[in-house]
Amino acid sequence: MTKSDGFGFGTQIRKSPYFDATVRWGAQGFSVYNHMYIPRDFGSPEQNFWNLVNDAILCDVAVERQVEITGPDAAKFVQMLTPRDLSKMAVGQCKYILITNADGGLLNDPILLRLAENHFWISLADSDILLWAQGVAVHSGLDVSICEPDVSPLQLQGPKSGEVMKALFGDSIMDLKYYWLRKFELDGIPLIVSRTGWSSELGYELYLQDGTRGDELWEKVMAAGKPFDLKPGHTSSIRRIEGGMLSYHADADINTNPYELGFDRLVNLDIDAEFIGKSALRRIKKNGTSRKQVGLVIDGAPLTGPNTTFWAISKDGAVVGKVTSAVYSPRLEQNIALAMISTGCSEIGTVVDVAMPDGIHKATIAERPFFDPKKKIAAS
Repeated sequence: MTKSDGFGFGTQIRKSPYFDATVRWGAQGFSVYNHMYIPRDFGSPEQNFWNLVNDAILCDVAVERQVEITGPDAAKFVQMLTPRDLSKMAVGQCKYILITNADGGLLNDPILLRLAENHFWISLADSDILLWAQGVAVHSGLDVSICEPDVSPLQLQGPKSGEVMKALFGDSIMDLKYYWLRKFELDGIPLIVSRTGWSSELGYELYLQDGTRGDELWEKVMAAGKPFDLKPGHTSSIRRIEGGMLSYHADADINTNPYELGFDRLVNLDIDAEFIGKSALRRIKKNGTSRKQVGLVIDGAPLTGPNTTFWAISKDGAVVGKVTSAVYSPRLEQNIALAMISTGCSEIGTVVDVAMPDGIHKATIAERPFFDPKKKIAAS
């Protein structure tokens, strides 16, 4: 490992094309996601949250690596990977999908982008789907090519993100619909722009297609956003937990199935395609699940940061689940959490005990998402 600007970095973990820009703009800490560094600290997480919900923030999310699938059988192959029905997915559309294994376990919950009839990107959460897809392709008998392209997304999120985009691309960007994409060039920088993002706010993702121009793109966006109080930022744990958004490895993993997460709408067992996990998911749906994801409101003083371990949940002295993601919401003035819990204890209003580092706290099962449950803000 070598030292750079006070951080220790090695070549086995990749830096994004925006890395130097984020350090220059005040990044104070990083974590690792998809074998890449991601900025996780620009100062106060609470201020980052308020910047997001009141104005706009720009986030380096190049860690959302792309799996590119092309070839005559690309559409058929992509449908093999997911239980969501893609038969009506148009060119230029994006969809939130689940990728499942033969047991119905969740391998990733990415965004799928359809750039052309036989051209897809899978914009990943934190797991190695490139390897999975290449492995599945080997004996599939389908004519596809699978690689990781030179693509690095930025997230521009918040209520003023539309104004920043208009300053960058003109009025035509305003008719880009939620979960759709469009090709752009910004002073010669090749981009795919989508109305998506990991924030539950109005937002856009800018998929840079030339990694040598990352620094230039970052500075152009920040300059355009200056009149709108755009700030450099990081994906907000506060906002994503308010919005009930999953963080893979925390809220779900290979041993979690879609029905436990309440994702029935993303599983279509009636389509003709024999997607991976179809028989297992059919069996799980028939038999029901023994646990489910819920929201929790936890009593006590405001949490000083997100949980770094899973906290055991008990009812009448017996462990019945675990807290997977917890944070204090300054807007709701509550400690809120996502949890996986026994179905017998999952009814809204049920009071349980949570074993936290400072002792046992009472918590109440609550509806999730905690804020804007219909996603009206993001879709506006």
